Amino acid sequence: MTLSISPLGAFRAQLGECPVWDGETGMLWLVDGRAGLIVALDPETGEVRRQIALPAPVGSFALNGDGRLVVALRRSIALVDPATSAVETLAELEVDHPNLRLNDGVVLPDGSFLVGTMHIFREPGEAPLGGLYRLSPDGATVKLATGIGVTNGPRMGPDGCLYVCDSAARRILRFGIGEDWSLEAPEIFATTDALDSAPDGCVFDAQGILWTALVHAGALAGFDPQGRLVRRIEVPVAHPASLCIGGPEGDRIFVTSISDSGRLRAQGPLDGKVLRITGAGVWARQTRRANIRGRGRQDIQVAADLPDALVQNACC
Repeated sequence: MTLSISPLGAFRAQLGECPVWDGETGMLWLVDGRAGLIVALDPETGEVRRQIALPAPVGSFALNGDGRLVVALRRSIALVDPATSAVETLAELEVDHPNLRLNDGVVLPDGSFLVGTMHIFREPGEAPLGGLYRLSPDGATVKLATGIGVTNGPRMGPDGCLYVCDSAARRILRFGIGEDWSLEAPEIFATTDALDSAPDGCVFDAQGILWTALVHAGALAGFDPQGRLVRRIEVPVAHPASLCIGGPEGDRIFVTSISDSGRLRAQGPLDGKVLRITGAGVWARQTRRANIRGRGRQDIQVAADLPDALVQNACC
């Protein structure tokens, strides 16, 4: 099968992130984080089928079982009705800082939503604020870990562990999971310094390969369960930001990219576009929907044993 990479339609993002394949409706969802837009695209034509405008920046989102979206805004996690754009705030970060915001997230197997923060422009040796937070189906939010400079690509692995990129440290961390979704101290699964890039958004394919976007290197990297680089796909954008696997046959890779994130800029003909890759020989795992019911705003709790990722690197 021949590898083919092409742009999907005319939509161009400033900060294309968090692509989600919706097998129920056959649409590709993604966010332009800097513009505050969540859009749904036709996977064949790239036509915009849905568009929701929210206060920027938007870090990530998930499809919820009741038809709403779980959205990570700058400081809050909320349920958003796509039909009306009505926002129900469920939690707010316990700290407010101009260089701290919520970023990438993922649905966990029990229908809860996990999201992490990014704390940029830190001084050398300055510990990052924020961490990893889990929003449970009943609307309660618990802080699970600290010490991650820029959270990207959180994903549940086929081994039952949680994989999280710290883009600031150019590392992919692996967390064991204990009772009540508590996290164990992480180990380093892989580093990407040798690839001249930070890791960004991630996805596991059906064969257990962890794919990440090499946001500074114009490529995708695939790591086997031992953290060894086993695949690399060059893409025709300067800054690929995230990816998912889906499509009608579950064998397409969709890649979002950056034209102007505020820190990264590129003006090539495809920068900011969504790329569609076929012929890569990968297959999708099942996409989960969140099951957040919402109970109004609640204070964030802190896990009893709060692991620290021990990352001291300044933001890349």
